[in-house]
Amino acid sequence: MAKLKEGDKAPKFKVEDENGDIHKLSDYKGQKLVLYFYPRDLTPGCTTESTEFQANLTKFKRKKVAILGISRDTKEKHCKFIEKLGLKFPLLSDEDGTMCSDYGVWRKKKFMGRESMGIVRSTFIIDEKGAIVKYYDALRVKGHVDDVLASV
Repeated sequence: MAKLKEGDKAPKFKVEDENGDIHKLSDYKGQKLVLYFYPRDLTPGCTTESTEFQANLTKFKRKKVAILGISRDTKEKHCKFIEKLGLKFPLLSDEDGTMCSDYGVWRKKKFMGRESMGIVRSTFIIDEKGAIVKYYDALRVKGHVDDVLASV
């Protein structure tokens, strides 16, 4: 799939959250949506990023913006992550990688000289009509949530 860019229509999805509830792109029509893709639950960078989204959740809600975190972790692992961090927004479990592939975040990565496939930390801001209005690719965690908040 070609790399997504700002102005593109967001790919449709139908994915379960930690409780087994189904989330679809169409569920968020009429409001802004932040989709943040992260590599793995209970790791330092992902913990920091998720904690910062949680700390700013009231500000996002005031702006009528929904937040969804996505990784390929299991629903059970998401439940532990949510409980440990006290998250009040859903984490989608894309175990088969379909959503990660559709959004172009499942890519070759390099870490300590080794190459492997994995989720490249990325965030998409999707407008009320389902278009990507902002795309953060291969981002750094520090200050990221503040940038997202300023962009919505």
